[in-house]
Amino acid sequence: MAIILDSDVIIAGERGTLDLERWLASQPGEEFEVAAITVAKLWHRVERATPAHRAKRQSYIEKSLAAVRIIPYTEQTAHIHARLSAKLESSGQMIGDYDLIIAATALERGSDVATFNKRHFAVVKGLKVIEPV
Repeated sequence: MAIILDSDVIIAGERGTLDLERWLASQPGEEFEVAAITVAKLWHRVERATPAHRAKRQSYIEKSLAAVRIIPYTEQTAHIHARLSAKLESSGQMIGDYDLIIAATALERGSDVATFNKRHFAVVKGLKVIEPV
């Protein structure tokens, strides 16, 4: 099993509101991963950065992504994503598409999700959510 990092956790490390290296080290024996959609979210931040911040942000993202396994969106992930989306939509508890993909990736792998957005992920049955401290 692994812990899938949501983009907000990596961004908190970049901003200095979370000592990400310390938190990762406080999870002995855990592997850390990110869903491919998280990679897109993080690179989007680089693309939108002002010239003054772009190089620093890009360097941080490259370093962060080099330290984790990136999990692709597979056909099996798509099936779980569709099932989860239909279930949440019919119950009136729909969450954003990116969060659905992260949740589907975690469920497929039997992984936990580390995020500061527990409210969104809490509606996904069977998903363990961790809030870094």
